[in-house]
Amino acid sequence: MGLENFLGDSIITTKIEEVIKWGRKNSLWPMPFGTACCAIEYMSTVSSVFDVSRFGAELVRFSPRQSDLIIVAGTITFKQAPILKRIYEQMPEPKWVISMGACASSGGFYDNYCTVQGIDQIIPVDVYIAGCPPRPEAVIDAIIKIQEAIDKQESELSEKKRQKIFIGDFEKVGKQ
Repeated sequence: MGLENFLGDSIITTKIEEVIKWGRKNSLWPMPFGTACCAIEYMSTVSSVFDVSRFGAELVRFSPRQSDLIIVAGTITFKQAPILKRIYEQMPEPKWVISMGACASSGGFYDNYCTVQGIDQIIPVDVYIAGCPPRPEAVIDAIIKIQEAIDKQESELSEKKRQKIFIGDFEKVGKQ
């Protein structure tokens, strides 16, 4: 019933980097950093209706040392900013960040002294998801974009090589 019975006496040749990329791509361990209504939408993404486990990201971790993807969902205040940065720094390399919703991406409609106007001022962001709150389909699309980025990378992801990916209509996001 194992792989050796399925393949028989076949020989498979590949690069070890390709096997590692395949493993990383199909087994993301997200850590939700939920502070507001976007966190509730993320919970629905993990539910049986949308089933993010089809994409290999169902093993939600609440420890940064066991995660390789952080999903920042909600409003981040300046008081929370050092905590978010510390959590990001505790994650092992390679690591990816999704900024979920208008508040995490641009401060949303909170244009005041205590709200961070986009988490990219604190940590590097790989994928931005528009919406207030964004739909679970957009979260799944962001996870697919992260998987595509993992598949395209040639070596370890450095912060200089990061490309920002935007999902949704960003003309409507931000200050109204």
